[in-house]
Amino acid sequence: MKKQHFILLFLATLSNSLFCQSTTEKGKPEKTVFQTSQPWRSTIDNRGDVAIIYGIGGNPSDHKKQLFEERVNSWREHGYTTHFMTGIAWGEYKDYFTGAWDGKSHLDEGQVQQNGDTIWHGHLVPYIVPTENFLKYIKEEHIKRVIDAGIDAIYLEEPEFWARSGYSDAFKREWKKYYHFDWRPQHESAENTYLSNKLKYQLYYKALENVFTYAKAYGKSKGMNVRCYVPTHSLINYSQWMIVSPEASLASMACVDGYIAQIWTGTSREPNYYNGLAKERVFETAFLEYGSMESMTAPTGRKLFFLTDPIEDRSKDWVDYKKNYEATFTAQLLYPNIANFEIMPWPERIYQGLYRTSANSQEKKTIPRFYSTQMQVMVNSLNQMPSSENKVNGSAGICILMSNTLMFQRFPTHDGYEDPQLSNFYGQALPLLKRGIPVKTLHIENAAYPETWKEVSLLIMSYSNMKPLDPLAHKHIADWVRKGGVLVYCGRDNDPFQTVQEWWNTDNNTFKAPSEHLFKELGLANPLKDGVYSVGKGKVCVIRKDPKELVLTQKEDQAFVDRIQNLYENNTAKGKLEFKNYFYLNRGPFEIISVMDENVNDKPFVIKGKFIDLFDPKIPVLNEKTVLPGEQAYLFNINRVQNPLKPQVLAAASRIYDESRTKHRYSFIAKSPVNTTNVMRVLLPSVPKKVTITDAQGIALKGTQNIWDASSRTCFLSFENNPDGIRVVFVW
Repeated sequence: MKKQHFILLFLATLSNSLFCQSTTEKGKPEKTVFQTSQPWRSTIDNRGDVAIIYGIGGNPSDHKKQLFEERVNSWREHGYTTHFMTGIAWGEYKDYFTGAWDGKSHLDEGQVQQNGDTIWHGHLVPYIVPTENFLKYIKEEHIKRVIDAGIDAIYLEEPEFWARSGYSDAFKREWKKYYHFDWRPQHESAENTYLSNKLKYQLYYKALENVFTYAKAYGKSKGMNVRCYVPTHSLINYSQWMIVSPEASLASMACVDGYIAQIWTGTSREPNYYNGLAKERVFETAFLEYGSMESMTAPTGRKLFFLTDPIEDRSKDWVDYKKNYEATFTAQLLYPNIANFEIMPWPERIYQGLYRTSANSQEKKTIPRFYSTQMQVMVNSLNQMPSSENKVNGSAGICILMSNTLMFQRFPTHDGYEDPQLSNFYGQALPLLKRGIPVKTLHIENAAYPETWKEVSLLIMSYSNMKPLDPLAHKHIADWVRKGGVLVYCGRDNDPFQTVQEWWNTDNNTFKAPSEHLFKELGLANPLKDGVYSVGKGKVCVIRKDPKELVLTQKEDQAFVDRIQNLYENNTAKGKLEFKNYFYLNRGPFEIISVMDENVNDKPFVIKGKFIDLFDPKIPVLNEKTVLPGEQAYLFNINRVQNPLKPQVLAAASRIYDESRTKHRYSFIAKSPVNTTNVMRVLLPSVPKKVTITDAQGIALKGTQNIWDASSRTCFLSFENNPDGIRVVFVW
């Protein structure tokens, strides 16, 4: 990328980010959002800021359809800002595929595997090869109608091309158009696989650019500023699930305003290897997934929502959902710069779906009251969640390099080279993360942004599982090292993708592996053996092992950790490398804690103070909280309330509106879905003489609880929720 082009791109990106961070629609906040294909119902009225209405025709799994505009208006009538979301790789597009739209069947445009089978997302809903005709249909039949309905924020989710696909006639035509030679089957060589996945990546990059450019232009013609977002899984998950998507390259697209990081139990429970054992490590995986999305976005200033889901796509039991929801929820909060959240997808599924009551039972019920109460306490707390300059405790500055090409080498395998469960990535991350080091990720696609390198002291990288698409990235890495950075290169450089026809071995380049070009940029002679080398003010450490070797075998990672410790302590001016078994962060009044297992330190984490336990549906006041290995905690620190003499709701399983305060009186209205139980703790100057709780008609509620806690000066209330509002009045 030329310097002038980069500067213009950076300024355009900054301009986009400044706008998209602001509130819209007459100053209404857009901090908490959720997606739904259903019209408003009292059972799913979760009181986020924004209802993202899904699909012109709804979700493909919906049995009962309702007109799009009616669904939009039903949420607007209840005070919600409305946005729009639909899939770019799949969706309720049967009129296109069956020929109702233009008189031609387009089922041949689905993604097809080697055996000739189409990959389906539902009945007559294939995963799509995004042809020009399909994009024309999306723009004319979906985007235009959405903007005509007055919606100024559009989300095109999950630009996904399965790595195992690439055999359809539609894909073969796109291949010829892009490469100017005939299609080659990807299973025949590593080079064909690389070319196939590079095209898949490019097709969805162009698809999003095409549709978003149209959306902005059409919106402008109607006097609207249309914002465009991409809800996407993390690069880690797509690589592990063998899916190709544009990911970090979208940062260079001026028409993208931001992302939703689609991370939840379903992605984070994917097993990985550590210490020779493959198993679910939900918190650790979620921490890395959220981190990869944060690092992908941070240098560009784009708006980023973090998503969590109280359940998941796979049918499990409520106990399982609760445990893993706590793990992913904690992981997202450990990124203090992110303060926008998708609080849930599909509230209709969460509140009304039937799931097993326990792992050992086949009995299915809707969400238990204890869990819906806890969930609502958690999601309503996000409306208060500040961004923070505080950092997760632990040794900072260690990053792992990532590239979109992590997705290119996953399927099929060639020449017997395997990377089980993405172990070449986790082999760089888990040995440090499991020892309490808050490692971050760095996207090679962002190497040109100065902001990318701001807090990086030691960078770990490998080309065993990815390749650089652009040689200029090596210049930025080399410049950073010369200024004092410490680079650790880990890899044997013998995987079959090292020799694909790419920039490092074509034209005037004759490098056997892309790392040789990097080492030349660093002024080091090839071939480079295992060892440590000085480059300017920095260091380069070469470890001639593939990272997967560090986690596939028990206790194989200690030598790697020892080398990282030595380099960190002696070359980064960061001091001692701290090993521990927990992560802790304070954000305003919130305390976020996770204690890891599989650590030589098996001590629990103990915190003392005056806390409300937000993971307990009874929201008790605690003087001490003990967190065991493998568990997380989410606490409201009463001692950190900014104005302790001000009457205020500290925690609630409802959203609070219309607050009013006088010298001896405090009142508000609480709203949340029906068939859920509200709990709340209200800070008051003194014990209340009278507490009145009435419904929207002014009738006193029955079965309420009202308990004063003198030690915290909080009143605990409990009553049945109602989206019409429950009025609470304290007098003291």
